[in-house]
Amino acid sequence: MTTAGNDIRVLIVDDNRTVRRGIRLRLENATGIRVAGEASNGRDAVVLAHAERADVVLMDLHMPGMNGIEATRLITGDEQGGCRVILLTSEVSDAFVVDAIEAGASGYLLKGHDSDQLLPVIRGAAAGTATISPRVAPRLIRELREARSAPAEPEQVALLTAAERRVVGLLSSGVTSTDDIAKRLSVSVNTVRSQTASALRKLDLDDRTQLALWGVRNGLPRPRS
Repeated sequence: MTTAGNDIRVLIVDDNRTVRRGIRLRLENATGIRVAGEASNGRDAVVLAHAERADVVLMDLHMPGMNGIEATRLITGDEQGGCRVILLTSEVSDAFVVDAIEAGASGYLLKGHDSDQLLPVIRGAAAGTATISPRVAPRLIRELREARSAPAEPEQVALLTAAERRVVGLLSSGVTSTDDIAKRLSVSVNTVRSQTASALRKLDLDDRTQLALWGVRNGLPRPRS
């Protein structure tokens, strides 16, 4: 991971040279970000992520040979590396998002649609924050609700206060904006942030994406408007 004062080292992985060039130009003009290298397939990405000590990998989903999901699994499974992976793809598929999360990805963005989010998501991933495209998240939540597994032990749900359960309920319904959650619950933004942080700590989860998925699996209801 990066430390204060160091640039975020980013590896660009895509089998389309034009796409790689466009991303490189975008990153080279960004403060605090350095392009560590490029790869055109998943196997090379796994090797270069380690060799170039990449902090973040921008990973295409569909590539010849090893695809982005499998490469992500290998990169994030390297406990000594500490590298984060962001899937950057044109594929709008809930199933692929689930696969990406299970493989350890810290982000899932849609090419073109989420271009304005690329730099903040890279910085967030380097700091340990996960992000799913807002164009995918609501559909993902619906998909998981339809196919969710059995709820966890009631004792785990009971760890949360009623207020925390309301926040998680909105997150798991696809309301991802802190401002929107605060408005719907008629509380302050700081209160939502505090309750979110408390829920993450109690459940030993790393980020809001994991918290939303936990809420889906445990059937937390969406608070009434």
